[in-house]
Amino acid sequence: MKAMILAAGRGSRLRPLTNKIPKPLVKVGNSTLIEHHIKKCVASGFDSLVINTAHLGNQIKQHLGDGSRFGIPISYSDEGEQALETAGGISYALPLLGKEPFLAISSDIFCDIPFNTHYQLKQNHIHLIMVNNPQHHPNGDFSPAEINLKNANGQRYTYSGIAYIDPGLFKHEKRIFPLLDIIEQCIDKQAISAELYEGVWFDVGTATRLHEANKYALQK
Repeated sequence: MKAMILAAGRGSRLRPLTNKIPKPLVKVGNSTLIEHHIKKCVASGFDSLVINTAHLGNQIKQHLGDGSRFGIPISYSDEGEQALETAGGISYALPLLGKEPFLAISSDIFCDIPFNTHYQLKQNHIHLIMVNNPQHHPNGDFSPAEINLKNANGQRYTYSGIAYIDPGLFKHEKRIFPLLDIIEQCIDKQAISAELYEGVWFDVGTATRLHEANKYALQK
């Protein structure tokens, strides 16, 4: 199975730090955010990685190279200076992703969510990994009924930024649109499932949350 790390965001809320380096190269503990995901993909047995880039994307390519030092091939989908958002980035990268289901990972999270190369996904379906709502997002994203989340209470939960996706949900195109559009289509078609993860998860979206993630990582 392939994995795609979504790394094209500008990271505006982390300025001025992200004026000089792309958000995926911000460090949490002793590694950059994106390297945490790469190392987990390698340990989990993924075949190869696709990484999309935009803002300061050449720094990511120079830092990671072809993946040989990590033990996994890395291909890049360069979106130019204007990022295509989550679903737009996936659509543009389809020629690199192929026709088999893949794991999509947001580069701006830090977590210990396990990755599964053997997850069986139905055709034209999406499977979301959900987490309990953090303080900065108390109302969550979706209810269990909307996303077929089993063994959960009636409250809404937050999308973790990790999903198993069938590429048949997309067509190869270059336009800007969010993954939420695809998720809502799947909800309408009942072509969606989800599971709740209750372990370590940080959305490293602001300086405060970056500090919290670093504090946790350095204490381990």
